[in-house]
Amino acid sequence: MSDKKIKFIKDIYVNREHSWMMFNKRVLDQATDNTNPLLERCKFLSIFHSNFDEFFMVRVGSLMNDSKLDPSAKDNKTLLTAKEQIDGILSEARHYYRAADGVYVKLKNELSKNGLKIKTGAELSSKQRQKCKAYFEAHILPLLSPMVLDAKHPMIRFESMNCYMMFELTKSDRTMYGVMAISPKLPRVYKIDGGKKINIITVEELIRTFGGAAFDGYAIKSQAMLRVTRNADFDASVDDADVERDFDFSKFLKQKVELRGTQDAVRLQIDGDADGIRSFVLKLLGLKKSHSFEVKHCFDYKFLMSLGSFMSPDALPALKYKPARPLTPPVPEGASVLEAALSGDIFLAYPFDSMDTLVRLLDECAEDSRVAAIKITIYRLDHRSRIVEALKRASENGKEVTVVIELCARFDEENNLHFSEVLKEAGCTIIYGMGNYKVHSKIISIVLADGEDIRYVTHLGTGNYNEQTSKLYTDLNIITSDDAIGRDAVAFFRNIAICNTEHEYERLLIAPKYLKRGIISYIERETEKAKKGKPASISAKMNSLTDRTIIDKLIAAGKAGVKIRLVVRGICCLLPEVPGKTDNISVIGIVGRFLEHSRIYCFGEGDDRVMFISSADLMTRNTDKRVEIATPVLDKTNADRIYGMLNVMLSDNVKARRLTSSGEYVMPDMSGDAVNSQELFLQGKF
Repeated sequence: MSDKKIKFIKDIYVNREHSWMMFNKRVLDQATDNTNPLLERCKFLSIFHSNFDEFFMVRVGSLMNDSKLDPSAKDNKTLLTAKEQIDGILSEARHYYRAADGVYVKLKNELSKNGLKIKTGAELSSKQRQKCKAYFEAHILPLLSPMVLDAKHPMIRFESMNCYMMFELTKSDRTMYGVMAISPKLPRVYKIDGGKKINIITVEELIRTFGGAAFDGYAIKSQAMLRVTRNADFDASVDDADVERDFDFSKFLKQKVELRGTQDAVRLQIDGDADGIRSFVLKLLGLKKSHSFEVKHCFDYKFLMSLGSFMSPDALPALKYKPARPLTPPVPEGASVLEAALSGDIFLAYPFDSMDTLVRLLDECAEDSRVAAIKITIYRLDHRSRIVEALKRASENGKEVTVVIELCARFDEENNLHFSEVLKEAGCTIIYGMGNYKVHSKIISIVLADGEDIRYVTHLGTGNYNEQTSKLYTDLNIITSDDAIGRDAVAFFRNIAICNTEHEYERLLIAPKYLKRGIISYIERETEKAKKGKPASISAKMNSLTDRTIIDKLIAAGKAGVKIRLVVRGICCLLPEVPGKTDNISVIGIVGRFLEHSRIYCFGEGDDRVMFISSADLMTRNTDKRVEIATPVLDKTNADRIYGMLNVMLSDNVKARRLTSSGEYVMPDMSGDAVNSQELFLQGKF
């Protein structure tokens, strides 16, 4: 790879991929932040590696596709070609991996001081080695399938993200390669009995140490463990489904998912100094050496998530976060959530509030004779979804239940295919999205026929209907009986069914047609106020900011004098604080105990304030290529509460990092009291 350094920042624009890597660096920083307990720091290191795995599968895979389709095309902010971006990613990723290796060593040493030793084969005592060898021969070797590559045993195709052990073998003066897949069914960690401390060893390390025994009768010249990452980015056009699968998109997508593990390789991870094996595999994969990364420790760090299961329960409280207990539910246990929603808006902030309130609402609706119809959009679900059970029960009780389930929710396709069949069998009407637009909206429409009156209860949120992630992600929710929003919700589902994107709604801003247009109109409103010398402000929170049109509108607003404060968790392609250009714009990102996931768009102050919560980030894929919803927060008490939360986040000086004009993230000003926004929200201080 060329040593030429790729410039990922151009004037006031930041390259999307570089910005994401800066986000993942902030995740890695949490693995060294001593304000986090030890086992939580281990989890952050695992998340860092998992993030990079998905980044290579999806983003690098997409860029490699782009490089083949149109090598001269450039991104619209930093004018880099796909190849230039790939080269820059490979260079930067190498630095981050080296830093992560150092973090692992430090965490491993600290775990040892707390009574848990993660052993390598070289660190085993003679007794431990005997035990590990006996375990390997009894429990691992039978599940390995060694193969010598020759004319009768052609090269296997390395499955994406699966580990393999390769050996350079000699026998009778002949050199050949041996390979065996490491079964994902193997236990991830083996606990070695005996000793004062708890000793564990990963299955990877056991196979590194004893795997050569599978090739009895051969001399081992060199060995290496490796893992191939394949492109997981694929197009799933509804038009192709029409032609290839008789208008059944679910059958078409199932075929696409099955092919994901065999697409072109984008990364090779390999340990040791086995240059011959590395060259052989790179040639086989059609990859350049720049796509190869040396692994010093582990290929899969997910085992760090479960280290607590090996430790004494007495030791755990000091090594983990204190359990997060949901706040008192806004609708007391035993009271009707449906009646409460008909009386006034209900606000829920996950994970500080529990999703139980929403599940209770659906459970009630399944049984209430007034409820005629329930319609819902589904993007990601818990594998044991109580939401699905409530919908099934409603359908079985004669309610009209319509489920718009997005089959193209990346890496959740199989789960969604499964639940689409389950719901279909229960009598629900299933719709697989809308044309070639992903349906990413989070909305439930409940229609009540109460005598001659039609009433509506509508849920709108920023996150998925997933009970597990609602405990881990910060998301905002409104349950409202506002008639205009209710009519909009009914129209939304009707338009999904007939593939109509042109409908104008009374209150909701809906992409791909009107959300972006609405956001821009409010930015322009604040810009005009500033030009007239009136107070003007924009405060917003999102996961990513990449849409060039919206970025340019924000820059123009800032230049006009609009005070703009942004909380952007991940990708931010706007460079703030540049004198004369973006000095009225500030950006912070928060990485903490919970994944920041809510989207808030707030324009103006006081009586002039307009606030939306949304399923959409300000990314072109959301604003132009998906069906998304932004809903106004109509209840002033709820709007004040959300605005208060936003101000607390903007004041965070513990988990927040400020994006500077140099493109670096730095600690904010620590003067005054420490403010950890998520911890304050856990205490109900919002």
